[in-house]
Amino acid sequence: MKFKLPLLILSLGLFIFSCGGNGNSQEPSQAVSHNTESAPKKVNHAHGQASVKDDVSDANILNIAMGSKDHTTLVAAVQAAGIEHVIVNAGPLTVFAPTNAAFAKLPAGTVEELVKPENKAKLAGILTSHAAPGTFNMKQLRKEARKGRKVYTAAGDYLTVEVKGDDIYVEGAKVLGEVKATNGVVVVVDALIFPKKK
Repeated sequence: MKFKLPLLILSLGLFIFSCGGNGNSQEPSQAVSHNTESAPKKVNHAHGQASVKDDVSDANILNIAMGSKDHTTLVAAVQAAGIEHVIVNAGPLTVFAPTNAAFAKLPAGTVEELVKPENKAKLAGILTSHAAPGTFNMKQLRKEARKGRKVYTAAGDYLTVEVKGDDIYVEGAKVLGEVKATNGVVVVVDALIFPKKK
């Protein structure tokens, strides 16, 4: 009788340990196998959440930009600047997203020069001027303009918002539309934003 209780405890402990051990060893291998099949051949893990491919969840700001045929230049610039992680964070975040046509308005060769590795910091600075903490959809932008308030950006700049007739302008760039994202909102604009330095 004296030996039954310790033996029972020992058996129970071994059972729990073996179950826990199996769970820990199998789940990661299954996850890796699943992700390997669905992931693209080249994945840059240095970008953290930005490198995660997920066809099930709703789209974040980066997903929306990457899925837009009108924002291929913006996506290329974001990747060249290495700031993908900025626009996939939990937010809320507003990204003023210039179209390909907006980039085409720049002097010839400007984009090609900016995406060079030696200009990475400069490009990152320009692009972060297009991101603002908080959700500034078109309704909110009208409210900011009406109250005479400026939008503070991730680069530490302030953007002037104006309403002219039915149109909204952010630092001179016309707002063309908006797309809601899981971590904020993409506000499509027709020009790049260059905040005035104080």
